[in-house]
This record gives sequence, C-alpha cells and structure tokens, in this order.
Amino acid sequence: MSNLRLLDPSFDSFENALRRFFPPSVFDGEAGQQLKMRIDVTENDKAYVVKADVPGVKKEDIDVRVEGNMVQIDARTKSEKETRGDGDKVLRSERHYGTISRSFSLGQDIDAGRVQANYADGVLTLQLPKAAPADSRRIVVQ
Repeated sequence: MSNLRLLDPSFDSFENALRRFFPPSVFDGEAGQQLKMRIDVTENDKAYVVKADVPGVKKEDIDVRVEGNMVQIDARTKSEKETRGDGDKVLRSERHYGTISRSFSLGQDIDAGRVQANYADGVLTLQLPKAAPADSRRIVVQ
C-alpha cells in the first residue's frame, strides 16, 4: 500500500476562496526567496571562483570586500518611478527593490590585491587568487 495521498479537490477550492481575502504573499512563500543571493564557488590550486546571481543590478551598485578569507558581496537595486495612466492600479508587484548581501568564508586567505570582478548578464564572477602561505620557521627554544 502506498503512502501517497491525493489532495481532495474540495480543499483546493477552499484555498482559492482564502486567496481572495488575503494578499498573495501569504500563500506564495516567495518573500524570503527574493532576498537570497545564489552563489557557486569552485576551487583550483591557485584560486577560488565565485559566481553570484544578482540580476537587475547595475554594476555601479555592487560592492565586493575581501579581508583574509572572508568575502562580502553587497548589491542595491533602486526603485524606478513608474508612470501609470489615469485610473490604473497595481494588481501585483513581484519585483524587489532594496539591498541584498551575502558573506562567506573560504578555506584559505585571498590575495586581495589580485582579485578580479566581472559583471555580465546578471552574474557577478569573482576570481579570488589564494594568498601565498606565510613562511613558517622553526623557533629554537633557549
């Protein structure tokens, strides 16, 4: 016997009735997802490569900071004033305006002086060269 259950169609009409009384965000669950910056991180012997999705952001509104092995990406989207005709009203607005930020640490320090950042088609690509390991020397105990 299967544990799979099909939803009763009458429940679906009840949910549709509730949607008429509450704002769409209550049911869609998308509010938190709009604010999440998705990233991919790859590594080779010499560097890390980070690709971050930041669609709809101008490159002037992206800030990247690197300190040691910490990376922080901040992006700002600005609201553009929409012109509406007489009597028009907004029925649904899903575009997000505001600030999004993402910070993370990597396994090794980054050479901040050689970091390269490129932005194209809504994807920020960071080339993060690894810093040379600090010379260690053995200390003779007297």
